[in-house]
Amino acid sequence: MQLIHKGIALDREDRRTIWRIVLPSLVELVFTQLFAMVDTIMLGQTDISAVAIAAVGLTNNPVNLVNGVLTALHIGTTAAVAWAVGAGNENAARSITRTALTLSLILGTFASAVLYFPAGQLVTFMGAQEDTYLYAKEYLEIVALGMLPAMVGFACTASLRGIGLTRLPMAYNLAGNLFNVIGNYALIYGRLGMPELGVAGAAISTTISRYVACTLALLVLFRGHSKLRLHIREDFRLRKEWLKRIFGVGVTSGLEQLIMQIGFIMFARTVSGLGTVIFAAHQIGLSVNGLTWMPGQAFGVAATTLVGQNMGAGNPEKAKSFVRVIWRYSVLVALLIAALFLLFSQYIVLAYTNDPEVARLASTVLKIIAFGMPGIATQLPIASALRGAGDSRFPLYASAIGIWVFRVLVAPLFVYTFGWGLNGAWYTIALDQTTRAVVVYLRFRTDKWMHIKSKLAG
Repeated sequence: MQLIHKGIALDREDRRTIWRIVLPSLVELVFTQLFAMVDTIMLGQTDISAVAIAAVGLTNNPVNLVNGVLTALHIGTTAAVAWAVGAGNENAARSITRTALTLSLILGTFASAVLYFPAGQLVTFMGAQEDTYLYAKEYLEIVALGMLPAMVGFACTASLRGIGLTRLPMAYNLAGNLFNVIGNYALIYGRLGMPELGVAGAAISTTISRYVACTLALLVLFRGHSKLRLHIREDFRLRKEWLKRIFGVGVTSGLEQLIMQIGFIMFARTVSGLGTVIFAAHQIGLSVNGLTWMPGQAFGVAATTLVGQNMGAGNPEKAKSFVRVIWRYSVLVALLIAALFLLFSQYIVLAYTNDPEVARLASTVLKIIAFGMPGIATQLPIASALRGAGDSRFPLYASAIGIWVFRVLVAPLFVYTFGWGLNGAWYTIALDQTTRAVVVYLRFRTDKWMHIKSKLAG
């Protein structure tokens, strides 16, 4: 059986190619998010459950702002490597990877500094209250020290994804996250001969796990047998030619992340004004919501890689056919997850907290999340496909419209003016996702992305 779209057929091997990229990426992303959820769950079982969850939640937006903007630059790495491989130039792919690694060292050092030194001011700006300030400040200072290995690891992963190799990133990221869970158990609760450090213990474990994953990622590139195998004596200087390709997509994606994360910060400040208990429920919702993004992101990895490779090979119609099939798979998976949330939300949140009021509020949030999932499943892979083709402007437009209209402007009205509280905040999230999906889908339907002059082509 073939899936045919406007005369272009995807045969069985093509569909297997999609799943060879998607499944390892999905396993990696889902387990990464699950392990992040375990952080919240473990802190939720301490004596200061709501305070601990809220304190860590206050640090998420500053970290995501810096992390999101800088790692978005490496979306350009994936696309640039994919185009080079599609054009049959493996030497260029390796050289791009070396430039990306050097760039990541600079970005990682910068990220650590801008989070560590103003940590107190950042959590205060985020709305830290008297009971959460010290916990949040200490957590952010420790996590900031792990930004360098995080950036280097992401550069490795972005390059490997560009050649369609997603199993090895899955393996080393799972290893790092497994270490994080064990470290949490030891350092949050004071087990395995370690001191009981609570919130600080979670931060220490997270930071060390990033060094573990980074070390394994570098071993894959320098000791492995992939097309991208590197040697320490090679030229790792920043090359202008490759920086232009990386930044051709990466700068726009970074600007998109900047717009998104500033909007998220303003949105978080809106919700934090509802109090510690409600903000803790909100953090549980965000934690679970992160899991709903994982299938869409995994299909997005496949879309970026396969579109980049086919555009690099001069086959835009085949690229379009891949995107259509990937999108349909993504929506199907999202609908299945949405059904689970609608049926079992009350049981899912009980894993997070022993506070009945927090659990009640979070259960309703999960049901609202379910209705926004088709938007997530559409927006993520199609936006990724556009970036893979070098058309990164429309994902930027979509994010700016969705986030700043709904999360920034409409959210205060829903939360306070209309009196809908936490539910109102999550209604705006669902509207944001749906709007972004509509914008990128309409751009995809025009076919103009197939014919733009991309900087990725050199």
